[in-house]
Amino acid sequence: MQHEYLTVTALNQYINQKFERDPYLKRVYLTGEISNWRKRPGHQYFSVKDDQSVISAVMWKGQFAKIKFTPEEGMKVLITGRISTFPRSGQYQIYVEGMEPDGVGNLYIAYEQLKQKLYQAGLFDPEHKQVIPRYPQRIAVITSQSGAVIRDIIDAVRKRDPKIQIVLFPAAVQGDKAAPEIVQQIERVNQIGGFDTLIIGRGGGSIEDLWPFNEESVAQAIYASQVPIISSVGHQTDNTIADFVADIRASTPTQAGVLASPVLSEVIAQLRTEQAALESNMNHILRLQQQRLDQLQQTYVFQQPQRLYETYVQQCDQLTERLQATMQQRLTQEQNRLNLATNNLRSHSPQTMIQSNQRELAYQTQNLRQAITQLVTEDRDRLANQVAALDHLSPLKIMSRGYSLVHDHQDQLVTTIDQVHPGEQVTIDFSDGTATADVTEVTKNKGVHDGKH
Repeated sequence: MQHEYLTVTALNQYINQKFERDPYLKRVYLTGEISNWRKRPGHQYFSVKDDQSVISAVMWKGQFAKIKFTPEEGMKVLITGRISTFPRSGQYQIYVEGMEPDGVGNLYIAYEQLKQKLYQAGLFDPEHKQVIPRYPQRIAVITSQSGAVIRDIIDAVRKRDPKIQIVLFPAAVQGDKAAPEIVQQIERVNQIGGFDTLIIGRGGGSIEDLWPFNEESVAQAIYASQVPIISSVGHQTDNTIADFVADIRASTPTQAGVLASPVLSEVIAQLRTEQAALESNMNHILRLQQQRLDQLQQTYVFQQPQRLYETYVQQCDQLTERLQATMQQRLTQEQNRLNLATNNLRSHSPQTMIQSNQRELAYQTQNLRQAITQLVTEDRDRLANQVAALDHLSPLKIMSRGYSLVHDHQDQLVTTIDQVHPGEQVTIDFSDGTATADVTEVTKNKGVHDGKH
C-alpha cells in the first residue's frame, strides 16, 4: 500500500484552513494575564497566560492604537480576538482585536496612567501656572457653539463688565474629532494673539463624554499655551487632565466667566477710591514741599547769595600763594641738584676712563698671546716625546730588527716549542709581510726538559 506524503508547508496550510473555517475560533473572548510584554514601535507580540497554560498573542498596529491604556507585564486583561496559526511554524496563536483591563474600566486605567505620566513630567507644577489677568479686554472661549456653555460664560461676563470682548472658537467637545479640534483652536488662539484669557469648557457627562479633555495632546497644548487658560469641564465633581494642566479650574462655566472678568462697577468704585487717595497724598506732598521751599527761600543763601562763595574765594587766594611758593622752592632745589650733577660728571669724564681701559686691554691682550704661544710650544714638545716613546715600544719596530711572530694552525701565538709538532703548518709574521711554513723537525734547547731548566 502506497502512502501520499505531505510537505510540511502543505500540512501547516491544511491546519491553518481548519482554524480559519472553525466558527468557534473566529470570535474568542479570553481572560488572562499579560506575559513577555515589551512594547514595540509597530505590531505587538506577547503572551497571555493563567496558572496552568499560555498562548501566544499578536496585536496589529492599528488595533493597538485604539486602546486607551498602556499594557504592563502581569496585568490581567479581557481580550477579544480570533484563533489562527502562523503557517511558517505551524504554531497557533490569538490575533487580538480588542483589549481592556480586567476588573477596572479601560478609560479609568488610561486616565490614571496619563495623569501619573504628566505629573512626573511636571505639567501640573504650580511654578508653571500663569496669572489670570485682572482687567482683560479680550477673552477667547473654546467650546461647542450650540451648547449652553458659551451662553453661561457670556452672561456671566456681560453682567460684570460689558466692555470685555468675547470671541468664540468653536470645537467639538465630544467624540473622536474633539481632541484634534481643541488642540487646533488652542494653537489658533495663540497664533492670532491679543487675547488676555482663554476659557476651555463643556457641560457634564460620563467619563467617555469627557474623554477628549483627558487626551495627552490636549494636555500638551494647554501646557504650551502662552495665553492663560481657565478650564471648566464637567460638573464640580469631575476632574479631567485638562483641569490639572490649566492655570486655574472653574467648577462651572459661569464661575469661569466670573474668574475671567472683574465687576465693572466695583472696578470703577475702586478706581475712584484710589484716585481720591492719590489726590490726597499728592496734596499732602505738595504742601510739604511748599513748606520746605518757603524755608529755603528765607535762608541767607537766597537773601545774600554772594556770601555763599566768599569763603571759597579767600581759600582760592591762599592756595594760589601756597602753590607759587612751593613751585619756587622746588625749582631752586632742582637747580642745585643739576649743578651738583654737572660737577660730578666733569670730574668723572668718560674719555679718561675709556683711555685707561684701552691701555689695560692692550696689555692683557699681549699677555694672553704670549701665554697661548707658550702653551702651544709646550704641548707640541710633549706630543713629540710621546710619539717617540710610542714608536720605540712598537712591535713593528722590534720586528724590523729581525724578530717575527709565529702562529699555529689555530691562529694561536706560539711561545714555546711544545706548541708545534712535525707535519703541522705555521704562519710567520714579519714586519713587512707573512709567510707559511711546514714543521719538519722540532728540537728543544739543551737544558730544557718538561718545562724545567
